Amino acid sequence: MDPAAKSALTGPDFTKNDGLVAAVAQDATTGQVLMLAWMNAEAYAETLKTGRAVYYSRSRGKLWRKGEESGHVQTVHAIYVDCDADAILLKVEQVGAACHEGYRSCFFRQATGEGLQVVAERLVDPADIYSKGQ
Repeated sequence: MDPAAKSALTGPDFTKNDGLVAAVAQDATTGQVLMLAWMNAEAYAETLKTGRAVYYSRSRGKLWRKGEESGHVQTVHAIYVDCDADAILLKVEQVGAACHEGYRSCFFRQATGEGLQVVAERLVDPADIYSKGQ
């Protein structure tokens, strides 16, 4: 069997991109794209086991359990793997802000002729949530 086809049957292919795959979190009810992060095999396995979104933080070099500091967790309703098995779509129930800058979605800026414009309301001040900063 083709290795890519086999990977598609067993889960994401963590043999590429230094063991990381892109993971998109999407609101399970509204379809709003909330964020893009990275998962390694350990983050994926923990997400499957717990039903809570777990990512791999490239900047910190460790697992990042969404909401571990802020309380803004993501409960996973469904997981989809793309055709190449190198990207994941999580359908989640988001508690609070998905973005570390305090917005519901990380995609709160729109490109316009005048540059980037903030098009969403900030839900929380990050300084009030993160004791260690981001």
